[in-house]
Amino acid sequence: MPVVAQELRQYLIEEVAQVGGHFGAGLGVVELTLALHYSYESPSDRLVWDVGHQCYPHKILTGRRDLIRTIKQKDGLAPFPRREESPFDTFGVGHSSTSISAALGMAIANARAGDPRRVVAVIGDGAMTAGMAYEALNHAGGMDPKPDVLVILNDNRMSISENVGGLTQMLGRLMASNTLNALREGGKRLVGRGNPVARFLKRWEEHAKGMFVPSTLFEKWAFITPARSMVTTCLRCCRS
Repeated sequence: MPVVAQELRQYLIEEVAQVGGHFGAGLGVVELTLALHYSYESPSDRLVWDVGHQCYPHKILTGRRDLIRTIKQKDGLAPFPRREESPFDTFGVGHSSTSISAALGMAIANARAGDPRRVVAVIGDGAMTAGMAYEALNHAGGMDPKPDVLVILNDNRMSISENVGGLTQMLGRLMASNTLNALREGGKRLVGRGNPVARFLKRWEEHAKGMFVPSTLFEKWAFITPARSMVTTCLRCCRS
């Protein structure tokens, strides 16, 4: 997988440098895109990319590698996901903040039809500033049973310009608690993985976190954060 990621990144750099297009957004999701296609059965499982700036690696991996040089050219590939172009593009976008609503609608339809397909929305911190994203989170957080939808908040610092505003500051504080991170890593080294003690401590991690990091709106809406890194924060709707 690391080799594939390196090859994908190098190919993206070479091709986009020649034809132009959205550069940083795609480079920032190479590993994430690989992980999604490795873990999910796309296009049966639905991957919904917000805005679409970051979909170039997705297009390369889904049969359009040799056409990437035609992107934004007449009769060439669209610079955003486009349903008419590929069954892997599950939602046509071009405007921000629509992914969570679209993914939620798909998940609700799947549940009503008894369809086991899974749905993922990938949204950047810039797109999370619009009201439509919060309407969808509010909708999902109030549903019972909870919809089977995964929302990936991509906070990888690969914006077109500098990240500004209260949301990016909050995300920085959320992921930068040195005390919490030190306790978590120290505990892993002390007790190991997979044993009853490790599982017990994992269940109590969210409670301990509140001592160091303030609760977020996502948690209040029944979204939890199972993992934190400087690449992505995954917010999974609570469902066992």
